[in-house]
Amino acid sequence: MPRSASVPPAGPAALATADAFRTIAELGGDVAFILDCSTHTLAYLSPGLDDMLGYGRVDIEQQLAEGGDGPLAALCGGLPARLRRFAAGDGSRLRVTRAFEVRRPDGRITPVEVISTLLADDAGQPRSLAGLVRDLSARRAREHEQKRFASMLNHEFRTPLSTIDGAVQRLEATATATGADEPTRQRYRKIAVATDRLIAMLDDYLSPERMAELGRQRQPNAVAPRLLLEELVAQARVAGRPVSFDAHDLPAALRGEPAGLRLALKLVLENALRHTPAGSPLHVGGRRSGGGIELALRDQGPGVAPDDQPHIFDKGYRGTNAAGTPGKGLGLYMARSVVEVHGGSLGMVTPAGGGAEFRLWLPAQESTADAAPKHLASGETNSDNRAGNVDSHPTTMPGNT
Repeated sequence: MPRSASVPPAGPAALATADAFRTIAELGGDVAFILDCSTHTLAYLSPGLDDMLGYGRVDIEQQLAEGGDGPLAALCGGLPARLRRFAAGDGSRLRVTRAFEVRRPDGRITPVEVISTLLADDAGQPRSLAGLVRDLSARRAREHEQKRFASMLNHEFRTPLSTIDGAVQRLEATATATGADEPTRQRYRKIAVATDRLIAMLDDYLSPERMAELGRQRQPNAVAPRLLLEELVAQARVAGRPVSFDAHDLPAALRGEPAGLRLALKLVLENALRHTPAGSPLHVGGRRSGGGIELALRDQGPGVAPDDQPHIFDKGYRGTNAAGTPGKGLGLYMARSVVEVHGGSLGMVTPAGGGAEFRLWLPAQESTADAAPKHLASGETNSDNRAGNVDSHPTTMPGNT
């Protein structure tokens, strides 16, 4: 058999760990199984399958023997094709994860996830298929509740925003018809712009389409730090800024919520673009620092006034140099909150050459679940502040193809 893929050996040492494998799987509420590749019979099946799906070992063995498209077909087919592909040198099915639904004897539907891996003997021949079956009902229920809550928020926010939007349009029309002064018309325009921005944020983060994406695939919990910086550089260049980039010795992946970290960096960039001269250069950098990583954005603008520096991350705070620019003082506040939820920090320093440099620090090893989140910053600022992609195809258990 080709050895293009590395198969975990299933010799005496591996067999000695079978009891531990079953115990670990069952402690988590999953169903463990071990299937003999040569006979296509079950060597082990957790008794908990009956509670999970309403079927027992006899039902599984009958389905294995008879085949067909019965209610357990997704659990019981596919091993021969998987073994043929491996024999031909295809290692892509060495470990397989699939999600699908099983109809119980009482007619109810149970969503499950099956994870399985081929185990080989000392000669490299597939000997066993070991895996687990996981009930996704609780996860699906949480996702449904998240969607319902987000839909409620979307509606509750969108209704008053639509009212404000309609009212300000009437005010603008009246101001134009009556020849109102320019400052009055500008105030109405700022309200309209802010309303449009909030509605756009609802579309981005709480729209039905965005919520529908939940549950279609396993949400990522890791992101490549260098990729975050490269995306930041691309955004800055699209905005017409020359950017220098220097990143080295960064870990390949960092635990965290990718969309949240991207948003935090985007808000910091928007702040720099808003409060520095058009066309002025930016510098983006990344490095390891203090048991974590530091991502930095430096501009060559006028910098942040010393009296403003302690407050630039405060909610609603706008620096003395922000006069005449739109905004509500929320961008940097939001950015710091996102970073602190990840167990990190966001700060600003004044470089020796002037301007402002924002430094985002994140722990290199801790996950968002393990890291003790800090309290949300009492001050964050926005671009307003002056400152410095699991398979969901039908699958198979003893033998996912």
